[in-house]
Formats: sequence, C-alpha cells, structure tokens
Amino acid sequence: MARAFFRLQKFLRRTQFLLFFLTAAYLMAGSLLLLQRTRLVIQQGSRGTSANQALSVPDGMSGVGIIDPRMLQNPHPGPRLLVGMDALQEPALDQQHGPRWLASRNSELRQLRRRWFHRFISDQEPMQPAGFKAMKHTTEHKGTYMGCFSDDSRERTLKGAVFYDLRKMTVSHCQEACAERAYTYAGLAYGAECYCGNKLPTTPSKPEECNSECKGEKGSICGGVNRLSVYRVEELRAGARRRRNVIYRGCFRAPENLTDTFPASLIQPNLTVEMCSEFCSKKEFPLAVIRGQECYCGYPTGRFPLHDGADGLLCSRMHNASSATEGKYCLVYQTPVQDTRCTDRKFLTTKSKVFVALSSFPGAGNTWARHLIEHATGYYTGSYYFDGALYNKGFKGEKDHWRSRRTICVKTHESGKTEIEMFDSAILLIRNPYKSLMAEFNRKYAGHLGYATDRNWKSKEWPEFVNSYASWWASHVLDWLKYGKRLLVIHYEDLKQSLIPKLKEMVEFLNMTVTEDRLLCVENNRDGNFKRSGAKQKDFEPFTQEMKDLINRYILTVDEALRGRNFTGLPREYVPR
Repeated sequence: MARAFFRLQKFLRRTQFLLFFLTAAYLMAGSLLLLQRTRLVIQQGSRGTSANQALSVPDGMSGVGIIDPRMLQNPHPGPRLLVGMDALQEPALDQQHGPRWLASRNSELRQLRRRWFHRFISDQEPMQPAGFKAMKHTTEHKGTYMGCFSDDSRERTLKGAVFYDLRKMTVSHCQEACAERAYTYAGLAYGAECYCGNKLPTTPSKPEECNSECKGEKGSICGGVNRLSVYRVEELRAGARRRRNVIYRGCFRAPENLTDTFPASLIQPNLTVEMCSEFCSKKEFPLAVIRGQECYCGYPTGRFPLHDGADGLLCSRMHNASSATEGKYCLVYQTPVQDTRCTDRKFLTTKSKVFVALSSFPGAGNTWARHLIEHATGYYTGSYYFDGALYNKGFKGEKDHWRSRRTICVKTHESGKTEIEMFDSAILLIRNPYKSLMAEFNRKYAGHLGYATDRNWKSKEWPEFVNSYASWWASHVLDWLKYGKRLLVIHYEDLKQSLIPKLKEMVEFLNMTVTEDRLLCVENNRDGNFKRSGAKQKDFEPFTQEMKDLINRYILTVDEALRGRNFTGLPREYVPR
C-alpha cells in the first residue's frame, strides 16, 4: 500500500513538472511568435503603408514632455464597435428597427484595440543615433534656409500660425502653408510641427541640434526638440496668394476711438484692400479695417466684436466727403493671418475630479465641438477611441488614455447603461438625424473632410446604412437621457447659429472661466480645419420616402423624451419632412 502511494506521489510530481515545463514552453513560443510578428509589421511599416490600409492612434503634448508624433490613419470603427450591448438588452425603441449587426461588442473592441496596438508598434521607427548626419537641408526646397534656432514654447517668435501633421509633414508643406498666409518665415520642430511668423528667432542653436527627420520626407530635417529649422519663404506669386486669401467680413460701425481699439494703423493716399491687408499681415494681425484712406489692424474684441453688421451701402458712400456717414463706418477684411490668442493648449496639470463626456452620435459635430472647447478653455479633449487622423490635426488628447482625467472632457459615441454611468456628467450634442446620417456616411467613405461619391450613395450600402444607423441615432439620445447623471443638452444647429452664447454654456458646465477676447478668438477661428472639401452635391436628396418615415418616427420619439426630462425639444428644422 505504501509503495502504491509512493508511486502515485512520484507520478504527480512528474506531472506537475511536466505541466510547468509545457506552460513555460507555451509562453516562450508565444513570446517568440509575438516578437517575430512585431518585427514583420515593423519591416512592412518601413516600406510604407497606404493611407487606406493604415489604422489610427491618439495624441498628447504640452506640459507633459514631448510626445513621439508617429501617427496612424483613422480606422473608422463601424457602429457595431461603438454601441453598447445594454442598448440592445433594454431597447428604448421598437425592436424591429434595432440594428441587426450588433453582436459581441467587447470581443470586437479588444480585437480592434489589439490591431491598433500592433499598427502603433509598426509606426515606431528605430532611432538613428548618428544617422541624422546623413540627413540634410536639401536644396530642392524653394525657401532659403536661415539656420537652427532655439524655440521656447512660452515665448515663441514664430507665433503667427501653427500647423500639425504628425505623419506627412515636409519642409515644402510648411513653407506653402506659411506663404499662403503671407508670412515671411516658416519654422519646423519635432519633425511634425510648423510655425509661421514675420520675425526671425533671435537665439541661434548648433546645427546638429536640429536633428528630427521630417515625418513625410526622409532625409530632410524638420527641427528638433525645442529647436526650429527656419526658412525664409519664397515670395513668388505672394501678391496673388494674399489677395486670394483675404476675406470680406462686412461693413461695420466704426468704434469711437480707432487708435485705442486697433494696435497698428497706416494712412495711405489711394489706399487699396491689398495694401491694407499686406500691411496688417506683416504686423501679424487677422483683421484689416479700412476707413477712407486709413488702415487699421487688430483683433475682434469687446469694443469691436463684429456681431452687428451694417448695410454695405453705408460703407460704399463713405468715400464721398459730403456724406453724413463719413467716418462712422468701416470695411473689415480677414487677412491670411491666424488669430493665435486662443491656439495655446495643454493637458490639465492635476487630474480632473469630475469625469465629463462629450457624447454624440457619429456625424453630429463632435470633432468640431472639441475644436471649440479646446480653443475656448486652452485644454485638450480626450477620446474613448484612437483616431490617428485627428491626432495628426493637433488633437493631442487622442493619444492620452481616455480615463487619465488629464483632458477637459472625453469624446464618446457609446450608449448603454455601463458605458454611460462611467461618467459623472456629460455634454450631449444632438444634430438633425438627416444631416448626421449623411455626415457619417461621408466620413465612412471619404474621411473627415471628404464627400462620398455618387456610386456610394446609389449602392445598396446606403439603404442598409440608414436602416441600421437611424435607430442608433435615437437609442443614443434615449440612453443618455435615461442613464446620464448630469446632462447639458446642446443642439448642433443652435451652436452654429449662436456660437458664443452656447459655447459659454459649455465652458461654464465644464467649470471653466474664459475671457471674452478668447471667445471672440474662437469665433474668429470657428471652422478650424474641419470643413469638408471637394464638390458638394447640390439639391441632392438621398432619402426615399420609406427612409423618411422611419427617421421621422425616431425624431418624434426623441423629441418627446427630451421634453419629458424638462429639456428643450428638438429644433423646428427636425420636424418630419
């Protein structure tokens, strides 16, 4: 009996050892496979990946050190990755209109984030310890290279305009961007950031300290860490470019004391719009104001907010000396210069105690609202997702973990009890479903700034898209009304029409205080880089009567739910067609 027990004990010990050995072998094999796969992805990434194949990643900068700006393209996650399963388990709408493609959301999210991780690894180019010596300031660039200069983020010399392209920045791209805005100098930093201005930085640095390779051009230098590669922009065709980029803002009543209101002025016989615009551009002001032969430069301010325009005829008469309106009105033009009073942004210095969501259905203007909030508050917004295209446009909060609490609020399209109750409060952005569906369909097939083709609209995918997404539009609002702890409801249309009042509401809801001048700066830069480009179809009606009947039922349901929670109902333009 003792011998049998001894044999059994010996067998169990061997089995434990065998299991331990097999587990260790399994883990080692898995590690080797992961390393091999990562190496393969890196090799493929170094050969270049098409824009359509690349997937996305996030953002981060200011106040927390320098973030490596190697970004990925937007994966455009489909709705099945965004809508919570709770929305299915507790539907607020009739089940027959519910999305049919919703299944296993959590596992798909894990797979998608895993792919994002691998793609992010593939974009991490190996450091070149001494390789930067092989890089040079090529002579192909049109501008004149002025040298490497020190760059202080708190007191920048080149502060007329700021651009980011954390994937495709080149020296030529930066020069062209600055030239189109009538700047004299273009400076590049960190391989991906472009700064414009009319004054040359005063603190030169050693040439070797500008050692960051341009993200979009191998072999070329785009500054370094706190270092600018500065070029003098070529002036060819500058006059034509400046004229093309001058925008007429309207006729306005002149402030009582123009000298106190505007920091720079010029009196010039035979003054023209081009002369005044060029003068103000050189002075780095976004507004050129003309009264007779007088030219004034400045910003929109409380004294001169550009809110109440006058009849253009009043300005056309002011050149007549006998006119009683002489001197009372002025013409206002937007110069190519960017208003930079509200472009500085950073992460919160301490973790936010209140976790705030910026929630919307896709296509409802969430990105635009983030642009407004960031420029109004001076703090980055975060995102539940990782969108490389937005990170490349300067949304540095994309790269920060969405639960870090270092951002002023967090973008989300999620719905469902669990996803909503993670947040302490939320700004719920609602847009006309007809507009939202078209905007999201455009984004799905043409990116954030493009338009879907006729072929896309006429395909079978459009009816399927409407049937699936229309119910999501409604269930998203209904879920947030049901589970949201503290809500501020903002209608996209109201925000567009009354930007400053609605933006003030949002800023106050975020427990922030901002100056009137900063809000006017945001209004002056209201569109940012988020207007769709390309040919927009005129008088285009993609919705069939059957689609309209479906969407109209959802509109009535949401309107009733809003009023039931003592919120303002949907705007009148939502009324069923």
